[in-house]
Amino acid sequence: MENLKITLFQGYLFWENIDKNLQNISLRLNGIREKTDLIILPEMFNTGFTMNAEKLAEPMNGKTMIWMHKMATQFECVVTGSLIIKADGKFYNRLIWMRPDGKYHYYDKRHLFTLAKEHLTYTAGTEKLIVELKGWKICPVICYDLRFPVWLRNVNETYDLLIIVANWPERRALHWRTLIPARAIENEAYVIGVNRVGHDGNEIYHSGDSTCISPNGTVIYYKRDEEDVYTFSIIGDEVAKTRRALPFLKDADIFEIKNKVSVPPL
Repeated sequence: MENLKITLFQGYLFWENIDKNLQNISLRLNGIREKTDLIILPEMFNTGFTMNAEKLAEPMNGKTMIWMHKMATQFECVVTGSLIIKADGKFYNRLIWMRPDGKYHYYDKRHLFTLAKEHLTYTAGTEKLIVELKGWKICPVICYDLRFPVWLRNVNETYDLLIIVANWPERRALHWRTLIPARAIENEAYVIGVNRVGHDGNEIYHSGDSTCISPNGTVIYYKRDEEDVYTFSIIGDEVAKTRRALPFLKDADIFEIKNKVSVPPL
């Protein structure tokens, strides 16, 4: 695996204002001064975490998908994050993995946040997504999925990097800061969590706490409370080195979650 250059956006999200969010994120990303392979945005980056899907959902050829392709083309990298999509008469909290050539994969949030009644508005996904980038096997998921280690278990070294995009509230930030290192250590993979900051339309505060943890539990990046666009590298050799030194995954229980899709590079 080559080293992977990643840019994450920990930002304030304007409540239910798609145009303003896309404008703000464009402005922030224009500050990137080095080549990057992947830009990661938070959960529902164009609206904030809202149940107002009827008003805000877009089709798969909507303005936000067009904007993601534009950003991917501009920066010559993959852009990922989740938004509200309407398809087949249903609403999804859908993560998009957008390539510069306009081809994409997507993942629908598997675990819907029942405390916010997300399950009453959105349809849960059934398939885990594994994508490839520069030799890395990457598993992108959404927010509440972080709490379910069976869904995220790295059986047979399926992935090298786990990405969580989120709108995770400050009131449960301790859980976020605890679970992300746990997922990295138990799965011997890099884990990156990208969260938003500020109050949402329900006056719930988000402290960010976006982070990157190495396969051995080392903190590579951490930021709290402030907007940040940060670019850093993760090291391919670090994954292999950790798994050689501590071959715990070879002793793990082997099981299969049938609803899983692994896709080659487009």
